Formats: sequence, structure tokens, C-alpha cells
Amino acid sequence: MKRPTIADIALRAGVSKGAVSYALNGQPGVSEATRERIIAIAREIGFNPNSAARALSGAKAAAVGLTLSRPARILSVEPFFMGLISGFEAELASRSYALTLQLVDSPEQEVEVYRRWWGERRVDGVFVSDLRDGDVRIPVLQELQLPAVVIGGPGETGSITQVWSDDAGAVAEAVRYLSALGHRRIARVSGMAELLHTRARGQAFDEVCRTLGFESAVTVAADYTGEEGGRATRQLLMSASRPTAVIYDNDVMAVAGLSVAQEMGLRVPADLSIVAWDDSPLCRLVHPPLTALSRDIADYGAQAARQLLDAIAEKPVDDIEAAPARLTPRGSTAPPPG
Repeated sequence: MKRPTIADIALRAGVSKGAVSYALNGQPGVSEATRERIIAIAREIGFNPNSAARALSGAKAAAVGLTLSRPARILSVEPFFMGLISGFEAELASRSYALTLQLVDSPEQEVEVYRRWWGERRVDGVFVSDLRDGDVRIPVLQELQLPAVVIGGPGETGSITQVWSDDAGAVAEAVRYLSALGHRRIARVSGMAELLHTRARGQAFDEVCRTLGFESAVTVAADYTGEEGGRATRQLLMSASRPTAVIYDNDVMAVAGLSVAQEMGLRVPADLSIVAWDDSPLCRLVHPPLTALSRDIADYGAQAARQLLDAIAEKPVDDIEAAPARLTPRGSTAPPPG
């Protein structure tokens, strides 16, 4: 798919190329209604006159992009993305590439950002995270032929390469560990339900709990924030069949869950065991330190960055299965009470 030109705008607007130039440069010669229509068409097809010099020279932007459909308050306290970005930067800096980050409210807005970045030649490629079933971003990136790497999965990504790890296997390891300690009522506080990795973790959790014949295996959906993690924990701990162990989909929610348990007079781990996903300094700074599913997130990001830079250079790239998370027992897990 070729990048948009003034001629494309003129054709769609039914005006001359000169009229398009007048409208985009704020010069007289067209009516305000025509000017607004031309500007709207330019935005829609991703045209930006400031990219003209780079387009003529064929130069690379020497930048890659990452869009996230997450509130800014989550990113500010989310160790996973900080670790991932540090991995990106380790590889990008060594090749004099910059990272452009933009937060949006939905995958549809991510698509708009991709089209704008592509039309303006702002980036040479993009990272895609938080894969969903029937993800609207994938066909657009293929249409634009914008080099991309999906972080997470595996899922349907067409010709776009993926870097992923075995979330299902890690969940099963955590549940079996808690079972070996004697727990039979285990709950899970999940991330956003629409995400593919959330679904994979949920299916694995349900399957291994059924196989082990647990009395109770409940999942409460949250959104990775401490506020929602705390809410979900209160809901679980006030239920008639209160769990003796809870697995959280990230460390922020696990720390919030620890706080709620202590607020409600429960001792961790004597009354409640806690396991956090994605080990971070947060897990080691609280008391007791949290048992966690640990992986090298920075290396995960570095692998994705190497794949993206190779795709930009038109080198062959393949899907990569990164090392899975492994359980690191600490002070927040023990046999259940009584």
C-alpha cells in the first residue's frame, strides 16, 4: 500500500492539487467548507505534508512505536512495562533507534495512531501488545505493510511475527505447587478478560483445578490496578467459601491483595497464601515477600526488539517462544490453616 499524496487527497475531494495545497497550508483560494473537507480527508488517509522531505529522500525514521490501551496511572506503577521498555531500549539504543510511546483508550485508537505514524513516516515499525481474538490491529498493519512484532500470544497474527511465552504452563505450575502445600480452595484475580493471554491463563487455571479435583476454583476479573486488585480480593475474602490461596495476574494487584488481607485481619501466609505473576522489586519489598512467577522481562523485550529491527531491515524473522515464567517460592505461601 503506497503512502498518500496530495493527488490522492485531490481525487477524493474532487478538487485540484493546487486547492489541496492552499487548504493544507492555510492560504486563501478555497472556501472554509472545502478547506475543512480537505483537512479531514488528509487526516483520514494519514497524509502529513511535514513528511514530504523524508518521503522524497527515502530515509528511515530511525524510530519504532509502541501504543498501549492502558490508563497512564497503570503504566506509572506497572513494573512489567517498565521492564519490557528497558529491554527494548537496550537493543534500540545500540542501533541508534528511538522508541515512540503513545497511550490511547482503545485498540481502534491504536489503529488511528498506526495510520498516522505510517502516513507521517514517524516510525519504521511497531510493537503490538495485549493481543485479542480477532484483533482489529493485525489486518491494518498487514494492509499498511508496516513492520511489526506482536508481544504475547500465540494467536492469529497472519504474517506478523510473535514473541510469546507459555502462560498456561506457568499457571499450572503455580496451582500444582499450592496443591502440594495442601490447598483445595484456590482463587485467581485476573487481568482484563478480553486479552488473549488472560484467557489462556484462565483456561489453564480451570483445567488444572478440575484435574486436581479442587473444592473451589474461582476467577474474579480486574484490570491490573491496585484498586481493582483490592476490590477483587475483598470480594473473594468475604465469600462463604473463602479461598485459602489466591493467584494474581500481576504484582501490583498481588501487593494490593496482601494489604487487603492484612486490613481484614488475615495473616499471610498462615491464613491466606498469595502468588504474584511477573516478579518485580515490589514482590521482594513487602512483608512477607511474595511468592512469584518470575521471568526475565527485559530479555523478553530485547528479543522482541531484535525481531522488529530485523523485520525493518527486511531480514527473515520467525515466531519466538521465550523462556516461561518459573515459580519462585517466598514467604507468602504455606500450607492452609487447620
